[in-house]
Amino acid sequence: MTDVIVREFGEPDRAAVVELWRGCGLLRPWNDPHLDIDRKLAVDDSMFLVAAIGNVVVGSLMAGYDGHRGWINYLAVDPARHRSGIGRLLMHHAEQRLADAGCPKINLQIRIDNSGAAAFYERLGFATDDAISMGKRLVVDTAPVR
Repeated sequence: MTDVIVREFGEPDRAAVVELWRGCGLLRPWNDPHLDIDRKLAVDDSMFLVAAIGNVVVGSLMAGYDGHRGWINYLAVDPARHRSGIGRLLMHHAEQRLADAGCPKINLQIRIDNSGAAAFYERLGFATDDAISMGKRLVVDTAPVR
């Protein structure tokens, strides 16, 4: 694992990150990944992280802090490298950045059918909150997933 570097996302990583998300099954028709990347870069690019081995992107994570809670999105690790510690390493870096920003609590959402992700986060100390996750789209992404 000593060859894995966690760093901030750079524009040359874009295609590799989108392919990583595709390979991890994170893409949905209602979320254009390129628009999601653009939106993140416009708000706080310092909390968009990639894990790389040399020039190969093997993991990604978007974190954010709104002054009340931190959020984790798009945690992805190359499926061939699951259980290698890359996800844990990305989370460690994100938690440190959020803590440095004064964040008191981190929230995240997991798709209901993703029991593997739930188990991963539980191993990191996360627990199910007594809450219902709700959403409302303010902008409908009309671009097809590329």
